[in-house]
Amino acid sequence: MLNSFTKNIIDFFKLLHIVTNNSFSNNPSLFFTVRRISNKTKSQNPQSFTVSYLRTKLGFPPESALRISKYVHFKTPEKPDSVIAFLEQHGFSDTQIRQIILTRPALLCSDVEKTFLPKFQFFQSKGVTGPEISKLLVYNPRILSRSLEKRIIPCFNQLSKLLQSDSKAITALRRNPYLMEIVKDVKEMGFNPLLVKFLHAVILFRKVSKPAMESKFDVYKKWGWSDDEIWEAFRRYPGVLEASKEKITAIMDFLVNEMGFQSLILANHPSVISRSLEKRIVPRALFARELLSKGLIKDLKFSVVFGTSEKVFVQRFVNQYKDKAPELLKLYEEKLKFAVRGKYKSN
Repeated sequence: MLNSFTKNIIDFFKLLHIVTNNSFSNNPSLFFTVRRISNKTKSQNPQSFTVSYLRTKLGFPPESALRISKYVHFKTPEKPDSVIAFLEQHGFSDTQIRQIILTRPALLCSDVEKTFLPKFQFFQSKGVTGPEISKLLVYNPRILSRSLEKRIIPCFNQLSKLLQSDSKAITALRRNPYLMEIVKDVKEMGFNPLLVKFLHAVILFRKVSKPAMESKFDVYKKWGWSDDEIWEAFRRYPGVLEASKEKITAIMDFLVNEMGFQSLILANHPSVISRSLEKRIVPRALFARELLSKGLIKDLKFSVVFGTSEKVFVQRFVNQYKDKAPELLKLYEEKLKFAVRGKYKSN
């Protein structure tokens, strides 16, 4: 297929042939032919006007203007002028306006009265100041293209309910402008907005990049987890995707290869991933194994061994058997020292 530039060149030569080889006076219909071709040529190249506007009005360099023009076209300056004027009136700097357009070019064709104004009024009603709105939208200009009723208000209300006040929700948005999109995505994953883990998941999605998250998925998959099992573990305890790859590997290696647990047991008890390998997991596991060898316990209950507080663990596994084995407290203290100074380390 011919591109628009090639078509314009062909039309130009058609026009040149008509003008140089015919007379308007002898053939009046040629006037309308010339006009039709001329208009067609203009209408086929709105990109040139867009590029020119982006360069002269917004100061984009030629390369950036051409790249942006691939995502937005306009033949007249009315709408983009109104968008720029609106943002300027609300305190946006030239740099901030360019950043918004660079991120979301289609916003230049927005109806500011219908699309922008209601959202500004909503945030202002919640106590968000002009400079704060500017920061919020520069970091996340997609908000301007989202539905106020279906997306923005429900997301803000969820955040406000979770943090128990509008003012705290505003503070959270000041620190993390991306929370307004993320909140809905996390809710759709099945998290209860009334639970603390909902906020944990929201913050995690903001903090961990997509490539980093994918690399952690790869680590779990090497230990036999499926995508569904990883996401289920994440819903139970978001911290499974917060731990470093090195820590995940170290914990898996010890519990699976040293202690003989099945790797998927961690998918059912994902909070263990957040525990310290050297201060909790290793000493408790080695100590519990000693209890098994002495016949003092019948099995290792994963959640009890690794999920209880230090006080509860000592009472349940050390003090409970001190009459039968007085050396247990000393043995546990030795396991703690061994783990800390030994080979078991994690980030």
